[in-house]
Amino acid sequence: MAAITAAMVKELRELTGAGMMECKKALNEADGDMDKAVDVLRTRGLAAAAKKAGRATNEGTVTAIVAEDGKSGVVLELNCETDFVGMNEKFKAYADRIAGIALANKCSDVEALKELSDNGETVADIITDAVHVLGENANLARVKTVEAGAVCSYIHMGGKIGVLVQFDVEGIDPTSADFVAYGRNVAMQVAAISPVAANREGVPADAVEHERAIYVAQAAESGKPENIQQKMAEGRLEKFFKENCLTEQDYVKNPDQTIAQYTDEVAKQLGGSIKVVDFVRFALGA
Repeated sequence: MAAITAAMVKELRELTGAGMMECKKALNEADGDMDKAVDVLRTRGLAAAAKKAGRATNEGTVTAIVAEDGKSGVVLELNCETDFVGMNEKFKAYADRIAGIALANKCSDVEALKELSDNGETVADIITDAVHVLGENANLARVKTVEAGAVCSYIHMGGKIGVLVQFDVEGIDPTSADFVAYGRNVAMQVAAISPVAANREGVPADAVEHERAIYVAQAAESGKPENIQQKMAEGRLEKFFKENCLTEQDYVKNPDQTIAQYTDEVAKQLGGSIKVVDFVRFALGA
């Protein structure tokens, strides 16, 4: 039996919001395994969901740009030491310049991007220049370039979150003002709600099975007949999909319709078809 320390109990309490004694009991039952202890608490209805601990606290900015033809885009995180520099327009200009180089070369690898150049100056040189000009260390944290029938972007809180959303479109110009406005709204939804996947097919199978196991265990705790337990578990899984799949979520700007319904409405207005395919979401330091 693993020794359960006060620090472990405190960590589990911060992760789940459950009471101290319940956290201690769960850790004992899970033999000190934090992830299993979270599942124990969720099974008992004492924890809504696990929160990720240990997130990085780097400052900096996230930027996202889309190509002129609206069919590719890049999202990039450039870190620095303080929020003061991270919000500086000069620092953001460095990030945008590097993002432009990544997009032009369809690059999604940090080390490869550092070797690429613009007007004879490599990205590594550009970062070094940022260090000299702004007086803080800077680091290229991550970059992702995507291509699709249409790509739209959104930046939240001046660079705290950057989103790209990929669409399949037919009969619609991805650069038209109406489509770009729609795409930006969908990307804003991703920034605000942070879904797990664009649709059910995008949710990892192991994640679905993990959730199902939790709901089955919760239903068993109810003591109801087995057929009722099964319905309870499936109902909770349906709720999980609705809350975590982008197309099934209620649209934040109009909760009376889902993102899928909003998409169909816009497609009809524009005289074509639109399908939300995937998205990339970078949150600063996460």
